[in-house]
Amino acid sequence: MNILKFSLIVLISLTALIFSGCGSKEVFKPQHVADEWEYSGRSEIVIKGIAQDAALVEDRKVFAKGKVFDVIIPESKKLLGYSAGWVISSDIDGNLTLQSVSESKSIENFSLKKTVASASVEGDILAVLFADNEMALYSIAEKNLLLKEQGDAPIVVTSKIIKPFFRDDLVIFSTLDGKVVIINAKTKKKLRTIIVSSEKHFNNIIYFDLVDNKIIAATSHKILSLAQEEIRSAHDIRGVVSDDKSIFIATKQGEIISLTPELGQNAKLKFPFAHFLGVILSNDKLYALEKEGYIIEISKDLLTYTVYEVDIDGGYVHIDGKIFFVHDEYISVE
Repeated sequence: MNILKFSLIVLISLTALIFSGCGSKEVFKPQHVADEWEYSGRSEIVIKGIAQDAALVEDRKVFAKGKVFDVIIPESKKLLGYSAGWVISSDIDGNLTLQSVSESKSIENFSLKKTVASASVEGDILAVLFADNEMALYSIAEKNLLLKEQGDAPIVVTSKIIKPFFRDDLVIFSTLDGKVVIINAKTKKKLRTIIVSSEKHFNNIIYFDLVDNKIIAATSHKILSLAQEEIRSAHDIRGVVSDDKSIFIATKQGEIISLTPELGQNAKLKFPFAHFLGVILSNDKLYALEKEGYIIEISKDLLTYTVYEVDIDGGYVHIDGKIFFVHDEYISVE
């Protein structure tokens, strides 16, 4: 699958989401708005494109970890993300580049021959998830293939694609067909495949983390908690955030749901017709950014909330730390 086809798949998924939202004439209309949100304004950067943990800004430089790095992504390449001090990009034919943010002349190139969906780095290992759902590990120094594992090719995916996750000797792939694949990088062997959900469409993993020593992974349809046993819960998921004790889901029905690490429900709030663009968890509060131009400050127990107005006109939404960036605006939660 080339990058054009993969981009078309993502475009189709985004279009479907846009039109599904446009099909309903109802929008979020809070009964009470406290005031305009104080910590927002015009940003010094303009978001031109996004990856999981980085953004493309003006002059095709890269913004991540609160900084604009002096790394330029060529027009022919797509930003894949930031990992372990490297900016990762790739072109239509899988020509992948690692550019160091600390040493401008430190560049590593890989000719991978097909479209890359996501990638990450740990030490000498480059982990790659391809657009056809194939997983691979490469040595950065030697440029040789260490392991290859083929997954089932997806039909259509959402734009949220999770990069490979490193933990000690393990590399955990969040696949495009709703699975979590655990590989031992030292022995070069696949240890386990866990199904999160089995939907045919929009079934890529959109969230992955470790919470209370449990693997938490989600697609748009289900969330999985894995420790000694596999636990799943069905939700129409738009976004997920977590801390070391709780998991918070923003749903397509305008709900904010608090779950235990075992997926038991703590509490739930519903904001009729709300379309959440993103959620930030900070200290003892949640901050949900809503499409119509609101930020909702919610207590972690979901018992109280306050709605504020914010000035957003649409565009790419990127979250960096405690700040929402929407095109040329910023909304900080601190």
